[in-house]
Amino acid sequence: MDFLWYIPYNTSLIDYAKENRKLSTKQEWIFWNLVLKNKQFMWYRFRRQKVIGSYILDFYCPKLLLWIEIDGWYHNERQDYDEVRDSEINKRWIAVIRFTNEEIDRNLEWVIYDLEDIIKEREKDMWIVSAQ
Repeated sequence: MDFLWYIPYNTSLIDYAKENRKLSTKQEWIFWNLVLKNKQFMWYRFRRQKVIGSYILDFYCPKLLLWIEIDGWYHNERQDYDEVRDSEINKRWIAVIRFTNEEIDRNLEWVIYDLEDIIKEREKDMWIVSAQ
């Protein structure tokens, strides 16, 4: 299993999350297909556009309780919303990592190295349940 416990979610957001998967940004598409898809990154399974509570997370790893957000230009205009969302998600022990569209476009290699370091630290900080 790839989860530690059940996290409730707003079922009315499921269709919207599915639509978001189809309409992902260029940077989300790159990050998903070149980095996270099919457990290709450090053998961890990530989910795309995962509904948690009343929010949709760009990428989520249930085993690590780790959320990756790719911030586009619109995040500058909604920082208050992002702060509230981050706080609500953090209450569920889920850590957030943010990368910008520019970082994905200009230096994906650095993003990958940074993510690897963050995951190694996350592994140290929590007990990982593995179903072997």
